Amino acid sequence: MNVQLQLLGGALLALLLSGCAGSQQQSSSEALEAARSSFLAVKENSDVLRSAPKDVIRAGESLARADRLSSYWGSADDVSHYAYLSQRYSDIAGQNSALNLNQDRAAKLELERQRLQLDLREAKLLSVQEQSNWLEEQMVSLATSETGRGLVMTLGDVLFDAGRANLNASANRTVLKLVQFLRLNPRRVVRIEGYSDSRGDKLENLELSRARAQTVADVLIDLGIDSKRIEVQGHGESFPLAENASARGRAQNRRVEIVFSDEQGRLGLAR
Repeated sequence: MNVQLQLLGGALLALLLSGCAGSQQQSSSEALEAARSSFLAVKENSDVLRSAPKDVIRAGESLARADRLSSYWGSADDVSHYAYLSQRYSDIAGQNSALNLNQDRAAKLELERQRLQLDLREAKLLSVQEQSNWLEEQMVSLATSETGRGLVMTLGDVLFDAGRANLNASANRTVLKLVQFLRLNPRRVVRIEGYSDSRGDKLENLELSRARAQTVADVLIDLGIDSKRIEVQGHGESFPLAENASARGRAQNRRVEIVFSDEQGRLGLAR
């Protein structure tokens, strides 16, 4: 009788352990499927890939490890652990993307607000004399300089994030003044030239310099300047203003220059 009770107890214990294992396996499978679904969503979202590539990579690596563990009888706890990590990295990537998009929207709204303020000021100009005086003020505030290539305005590196082609919000006021000047001088055209320092790969510097110049051109076009009035060039690390040996010199060399035509729309010779 005791032997039968022991056998029955052993069978019940085995059945209980089997049920727990099945429940745990089901839980890890569900976690893995949820992680896979989240990763697929962020991987196929171009905004997320651009804003948080490292988090997407980490999500993919954690998911791959969870898949490997589930395929060769790894611990269900380990599968759930790495599936959870993948899920969290996917969530973080999505949150970072949403934050960046909100910042971009805020910057565009601020740009539009400043544009409307300048439009209002322009509308309040009551006479040709007032308009002429205002234009002169704008030219001075644009910090232009006369060169052999014509009138040139320099946008310094401070208006761009390091290694990026996106304009900072601090650039809005300068760009808006440029837009107003071009609106009030419809026959003038501009050449936008990008430059970089000498650090890093020469070809990448050339591409970055042109991307920065194109960013400025795109903003002008978005604000109503005809693209036919804009020429874009990238010169990379060529034509430095200062030595690249110091941080200060390199900062001077990372710039975008706006070259203005004369009043008849004639640009000076390109470099």
